Amino acid sequence: MLVVLVAALASLAVAAPPAAAAPRAAGAAPQAVPPQDDAFYTPPDPIPDVPAGTVLRSRPVSVTAYGLPVPVRAWQVLYRSTSATGEPNAVSGTVLVPDTPWPGTGTRPLVSYAVGTHGLGPECAPSYKLARGTEQELPLIGQALRRGWAVAVTDYEGLGTPGPHTYVAGPSLGHAMLDAARAAQHLPGSGLSPSSPVGLWGYSEGGFASGWAAQLEASYAPELDIRGAAVGAPPTDPESLAEVHDGGPFSGLVIAAALGLATAYPDAPFEEILTAEGRRAMAALATMCVEEFSTRFALRTVGSYTTVDDPMALPRWQDVLDAVRLGGTAPSSPTMIYHSPTDELVLFDQGVQLHSAWCRGGATVRFQPAVAGEHVLGAVTGAPLAVDYLAGRFAGRPAPDTCRVTG
Repeated sequence: MLVVLVAALASLAVAAPPAAAAPRAAGAAPQAVPPQDDAFYTPPDPIPDVPAGTVLRSRPVSVTAYGLPVPVRAWQVLYRSTSATGEPNAVSGTVLVPDTPWPGTGTRPLVSYAVGTHGLGPECAPSYKLARGTEQELPLIGQALRRGWAVAVTDYEGLGTPGPHTYVAGPSLGHAMLDAARAAQHLPGSGLSPSSPVGLWGYSEGGFASGWAAQLEASYAPELDIRGAAVGAPPTDPESLAEVHDGGPFSGLVIAAALGLATAYPDAPFEEILTAEGRRAMAALATMCVEEFSTRFALRTVGSYTTVDDPMALPRWQDVLDAVRLGGTAPSSPTMIYHSPTDELVLFDQGVQLHSAWCRGGATVRFQPAVAGEHVLGAVTGAPLAVDYLAGRFAGRPAPDTCRVTG
């Protein structure tokens, strides 16, 4: 895996000549300052009464990858978005535009990209990792940049900005993706415009986010010219995955999801049902990235931290889990779901379930199981399929539709 990523980074670094070095612009991001120590990430209080997607502040940033220069112009942005419960919030992110002029006709396409699980704490934010040169998904993002497309990478709610991150809160993730596209289109100096065609792309948590963005676009951001979405390994039904993984090797993700959803839906009982150990554990978890909490909370159950044996069975938690389940609304734009049949983390039936639900709703969907490897490797082997799919949509070619076959 590491060899594949390093090779991809190298190809990205030499894809175009880097711009000549120049002094950092006024207001540019300080290098490697964690978000919790960087006033840029602190939202204004109160959140301004402006439309969703409005840029609240921005600054240029240099993007590197393990010491290799990345030939892009980039900005960190803080933009207005919307929480899972419909409240205005502020979300951070990064906009990347290739140095080279757009070679195609019309305006440069824009991909709103959503990362997979990074964690709950501020130092897990993609915008911080991109500035620091440690963002592991940059090789995937680079495949869009090499096509000449601009890319907006959301940090999601509470990841970068004060958190913890509202992990698995699908509506919040979808809003953040759509508003990242809006912010990029209106960012001075980006060369983008409200007429720029938009694609949605993400894998794992990012696939969940892009699925939610695809479902929400018609009602939440109808002005965006969204040509299509690539939804990778989507955890369609978080409740059923939690039942599989709670207490197992991947239980850290389940416990993180409980904290993320409790943050997004504060009326769901959580703090009041935590044991003393649970309160200490959640305070620590709120600052962790995925590498740390996956190890620390492996083989533990959510119930081991609460006074309730099965907190997910509580009526309000059932409402929350229903609210974040994908598939209830058919996307209005063409969509591809790609998923490895050997995925051990987000089980393959999650993608099958989403495909069936969206087909029943009348969507145009391609289900693509030709992805090799387990969950992490599937992100790498599936990325070229995702980029090719979006390229077809940007070119105006007819979208393939497996719903006609499998319904």
